[in-house]
Amino acid sequence: MVKFGQKLMADQVEEWKGYYINYKLMKKKVKQYTHQVQQDSKDRRHILKDFSKMLDDQIEKIVLFVLEQQGELATRIEKLGKQRAILAEQPDISRISELREAYRDVGFDLIKLLKFVDLNATGIRKILKKFDKRFGYRFTDYYVSSRSNHPYSQLQQVFKHVGIGAVVGALSRNLADLQESHGSYLSIYDQPSAILKDPVIDQIHSQVSRLSHSTNFLRFLGQSALIAEEEPQTPQQESKIESEKYHFMSLILNLVNTFLYMVNTYIIVPTADDYAVSLGAAATVCGIIIGSMAVAQVFSSVYFSAWSNRSYFRPLVFSSVMLFLGNLCYAVAYDMRSIWMLLIGRLLCGLGSARAVNRRYISDCVPSKIRMQASAGFVSASALGMACGPAMAGLLQWNFKISYFSFNANTLPGWVMAVAWLVYLVWLWISFKEPGRDDEDETNEEPSSSGQVTQPEALESGLAQPLLLSTEQKENENEEENEDESEESAEDSRRPANSIRSAYRLLTPSVKVQLLIYFMLKFAMEILLSESSVVTTHYFSWNTSSVALFLFILGCTVLPVNAVVGTYISNMFEDRQILLASEIMVLIGIVFSFKVTSSYSVPQYVISALITFVSAEVLEGVNLSLLSSVMSSRLARGTYNGGLLSTEAGTLARVAADVTITLAGYLGEDKLLNITLLPSLVICAGSLIATVCTYNSLF
Repeated sequence: MVKFGQKLMADQVEEWKGYYINYKLMKKKVKQYTHQVQQDSKDRRHILKDFSKMLDDQIEKIVLFVLEQQGELATRIEKLGKQRAILAEQPDISRISELREAYRDVGFDLIKLLKFVDLNATGIRKILKKFDKRFGYRFTDYYVSSRSNHPYSQLQQVFKHVGIGAVVGALSRNLADLQESHGSYLSIYDQPSAILKDPVIDQIHSQVSRLSHSTNFLRFLGQSALIAEEEPQTPQQESKIESEKYHFMSLILNLVNTFLYMVNTYIIVPTADDYAVSLGAAATVCGIIIGSMAVAQVFSSVYFSAWSNRSYFRPLVFSSVMLFLGNLCYAVAYDMRSIWMLLIGRLLCGLGSARAVNRRYISDCVPSKIRMQASAGFVSASALGMACGPAMAGLLQWNFKISYFSFNANTLPGWVMAVAWLVYLVWLWISFKEPGRDDEDETNEEPSSSGQVTQPEALESGLAQPLLLSTEQKENENEEENEDESEESAEDSRRPANSIRSAYRLLTPSVKVQLLIYFMLKFAMEILLSESSVVTTHYFSWNTSSVALFLFILGCTVLPVNAVVGTYISNMFEDRQILLASEIMVLIGIVFSFKVTSSYSVPQYVISALITFVSAEVLEGVNLSLLSSVMSSRLARGTYNGGLLSTEAGTLARVAADVTITLAGYLGEDKLLNITLLPSLVICAGSLIATVCTYNSLF
């Protein structure tokens, strides 16, 4: 893989060479500081001060140059705008064509500037990371917190590039107007969803998207799936994925698997308490019935993640078989009068959880140009399944018997899901195409930088270079390569984590806090959903259909809420601001849920549930989006990846919540609500404190 130092040198614009981050110098400085600390020749505080000043100087140099270039681009656009105004009154086809080409030239220069900012932003992140690894400090936290919140922050200019956004908007509007309007009174602001046809606009928006990690609805949903991406792939790698791995029907089968599993998880929630009572157990045993699936999922997530290293088809077949058998056991438990058969059925369903395979397939086998759509599809399928499960339970209210088997509100969810998984298994067997597997050794053999030349202008610049380097150039290049190789081999920075222990060592305080937040929101949501049937029956005498309708309405809020957050709110506020506000709202919802008076009203319960659930949904999206940003790239691949860690955190939270419900049930149903809300309140308050402590590192 090409080292960043080499990439920086290769991708530099020659006339801007003096304005890039001096990555080589800073690496040498970090190495010198290491020797000075080892020899006790320099105090650590002086090292921090020197390094901070040097980084400040580098960032100031970058920012001032970017501002200068922004001004030049803005001036050019302003002049072209005056010409466009004249042409609007006196149209001339040849001059309009010339004007369009002039706008395109500005566009290509803007792309150069965007790439300049992208390279420098990457260099800043990498040198901060390198400093932290060398010294074992949390210097990044200190540096970002002290610079990003300052009113004169230059760091924000690099990472937020507000001025560039204005230039992008002006250029896009003018080019679109030239190309699209042709006498129409509409502009791109009236047609925000219109596809701009000019290639330079597509290139600009692609570069802006890569630079800013913009959180529009599609990307917001995609990041919520926590399907991590490593560095951009070469055209050859992308072509190989498209020809040898990607298969549309196989992707659809993965998304259907996700949907059916979420339906299977929540279809029993409205009736679990009645089922437990019909088998002679307490109503609050519903916590164990619902949670047993999550208990098995703790283990299944690991072996499915490992299995997906070798195959995708076989794990999905195994998953379907386990879920078919699990639902069959769940359904026949009623006629066998066995609570144990019921629990075994739910455990088998949990052992069939293939969400790790679904995530991995999208990450590895879907081309990058549609991977965000596929990731959004994964989240949408989960949300749709979560809403459809309770709705189906509300509809399955028949009561009849065929031979020895009973079909009623308690057993029909099991029978229906067993049939669904059997049909899915047949479809899977007929339609799924196992993708080709890469040889692991080949992935490390990247072509040289010359092998990446694909554009004509790059070829021309390559021909202009001398075939033999001077002695000084050779020495500099060899020195940099040796430095990079020694550091990379010492740090093993490209190797994925191969155990839970090594994965844990890669978790920074910021990542740990995000996982704690994920645990908290899943715990709060599971408490709300799993005990809803018992609580509403006890206080409001709701029947199964009423509970199912209530849960269906909650589930239906997921996609609209994510749409609002991803499209509007995330463009108005930083992710960390939304994160903190969402946690506060979850806390308010939990506090408002407590029964503090002699009577407990339906409006109080419904409003508090909506506040808690909707805030938790917003929090989940932002939390996973931030988690994908702050998590180490070594957790993007392998068995012990970021998706597995978040899944395990969420699953453990669900298990803890369901056990809490069952244990609290022994104290009586009238005490159940407040007792189960107490742990939610404590965990939420703890995560809120932890967020405040690490707030400045969430950048």
